[in-house]
Amino acid sequence: MVDAPSSSIATLYPGYFALVMATGIVAIAAEQQGLGLLGQILYAVTVLAYVVLAVLLVMRMIRYWQRFVADAVNHAKGFAFLTTVAATNVLASASILIHGWWDLAWLLWWASIVLWAAFVYTTLIAVVIDRDKPGLQAGINGSWFLLTVSTQSIAVVAGLFLTRTDSDALAFAAIATFALGVVLYLIVMTMLFLRWTFHPLDPTEADPPAWIAAGAVAITVLAGSNILLAVDRSADRVARLAPFLEGVVVMAWATATFWFPLMIAIGIWRHLVRRVPLRYHPSYWAMVFPLGMYGAATYRMSAAIDLDAIAWLSKIELAVALAAWTVTFVGLGWHLAVSRRTTPHV
Repeated sequence: MVDAPSSSIATLYPGYFALVMATGIVAIAAEQQGLGLLGQILYAVTVLAYVVLAVLLVMRMIRYWQRFVADAVNHAKGFAFLTTVAATNVLASASILIHGWWDLAWLLWWASIVLWAAFVYTTLIAVVIDRDKPGLQAGINGSWFLLTVSTQSIAVVAGLFLTRTDSDALAFAAIATFALGVVLYLIVMTMLFLRWTFHPLDPTEADPPAWIAAGAVAITVLAGSNILLAVDRSADRVARLAPFLEGVVVMAWATATFWFPLMIAIGIWRHLVRRVPLRYHPSYWAMVFPLGMYGAATYRMSAAIDLDAIAWLSKIELAVALAAWTVTFVGLGWHLAVSRRTTPHV
């Protein structure tokens, strides 16, 4: 008989840590709006999902090393592993904002840097030196935006740390990763926009990772806002760059806002016009994450630049993100239940 559990581990979706990203950021957004109990419940789900997925990933690396490597060096799949980095830092941020667990956050932050270096350069070097390369149409997708998301997630947590220390080295690291994230977004966005507008788009490939186009700039808003909010307590370096940081934050927020109508239109075209069935897939967590991140980032930006006029938007976005999270979580539960019923027994 087929060893179904092993098969599931062997084919574990590389971007499954988006589940942790989505749940953690909605937990943070709930805490921001004074919904402490909801935030704590979602934080618990975040921790559980992180531990389970970490165990499954390690098992896959040990038992199915060749399959893991094949995905890690693949143009279309490799950068999805960077969800591990973003998930680790979302968990670190939630640990600080919901429970005040700074020591745990430091440990997670350092672990995320190791994961970032390992996965970014493994995939990037592989796709650069690969002799048999796919074309732009087949080789690039929304998961490439995780280059920005993972990098900015490091800056997000560094910005929170800056509220408790005046370390110039940490301030430099926060600003440097923030700037790198912006540059990586511009590179990827140029390539993906070219692919979207000058190559045919099949509805079966317009999957939720395209939403990370908005999530990548939304997390840029959060990273820059966290750094700006530390200006009174951190090194002078942040104060000197505050006008520049504010300009980039506003630009990123406007860009994230700009993308949402297009993402919604693609979804309508895909599911209502072209009638692609709406079935659960782990990639749908990559749609929930930008919704939650946009709300959380808007909340922090309104405080960082003293703009109370848009504070209401974060409340609406939390409701939307929570609804999307609930639907996707129910889909996950249904998927697991069906999989268990149809799994052959040895």
